[in-house]
Amino acid sequence: MTEAALAVTQSLVEEFTECYLKSLGGTIEKRGGTWEVSIPDSEDTELPAGSLSLLCGPDRDKAATGESLHPEGEFFQRILREATERQPTGKLSIEADRDDVEIPQWIKEGDVEVRGAQFTPYYDRTAIVVLFEVSIETVSEYQQELLRAIAIDHRSEQRLPTLEETFLHMTLITTNSSPTTTQSSLSETDTRSLLKTAQDQLMKSIQNEIEEIHNEASRAADAEVEEYRQLQQQRIQELEEERSELSSKIDDLSDTINGSDQDNRVEALKKRKEAKAEYEEVDAKLSTLQKQRDQGFPQKQDEIRKRHSLDIRVTPLTVTQVEYERGEIDVELADQGVSRTVTLGYGSGIGTTETVQCSSCDSVLSVENPLNTIKGSLRCRDCSSSND
Repeated sequence: MTEAALAVTQSLVEEFTECYLKSLGGTIEKRGGTWEVSIPDSEDTELPAGSLSLLCGPDRDKAATGESLHPEGEFFQRILREATERQPTGKLSIEADRDDVEIPQWIKEGDVEVRGAQFTPYYDRTAIVVLFEVSIETVSEYQQELLRAIAIDHRSEQRLPTLEETFLHMTLITTNSSPTTTQSSLSETDTRSLLKTAQDQLMKSIQNEIEEIHNEASRAADAEVEEYRQLQQQRIQELEEERSELSSKIDDLSDTINGSDQDNRVEALKKRKEAKAEYEEVDAKLSTLQKQRDQGFPQKQDEIRKRHSLDIRVTPLTVTQVEYERGEIDVELADQGVSRTVTLGYGSGIGTTETVQCSSCDSVLSVENPLNTIKGSLRCRDCSSSND
């Protein structure tokens, strides 16, 4: 799981719905893309008691009766709101097994043997994890729904990305074994301050998605503006031709007036007057369109771009106080007869809290450039390869 983000996919919606309905004592009988659901009337829920049909997957658009179950559907939004209202705040503890710790990837991906690791906790820390619902959409072109967790340490107000992933793994709405939580003990002032920090961090974390969607919406708006410009240019050409024809008609009628008898002259004068009025009307339309074209059709552009502008809605669903332990882990390493113990800062649920550099090139050890040897000192794979 990356960036502690969950796209609200159809499968996630179905798994959450099944889990929630069963928590209410409901029963579900699946028949292809249709679920026959029964909800007891003894439960404290706003969902209708009795039987109902839920239409999932491709079948939801074909069936004539039943509630459609999909991410933007009214039924899913209804149970999501109800589920979060049942426990919008809570508290849980993450206790680490001292002998079952998370080995850093820069060690696991390297060529050094790990013989053991032990965690020694020194003190307790507090964080909050806020589960946000994020909706990014334009009026007619694009919509994306995300569930995203943001963890903020209470003392430092630093973001803890690994704790976000741990939290989602522990409390993910698709599981049936979420940990028991108790009421949060943080003050309302602290919670509000941390909530604001979490929302600021959230906006930073989704900036790339926002930029991508904005670029896509801008391209769609540009294409629509260009299509409109071409249509108006075609209309300008039509009006120019119509005006030219009317001008010729007026000239012909003028010749008729000059060379006709009294009766024909009166009729020609009448027709020329009508032609001139029509000419003036066409000329006015043409002048207006030409002026708009020369200015780039500002009013229409504004209308189109407003329709393609992004609407970003961020809603905090739950706020959970998380108690975790911080301390150190001792990792025992072996490499071709050489053994060494590496001590690293560590936290339950957040993994290692510090980086380690190669003693040769000072590069930070990582998955891409992991630990290669401990003989003499800790050296990365790049340095070891270049010395071979």
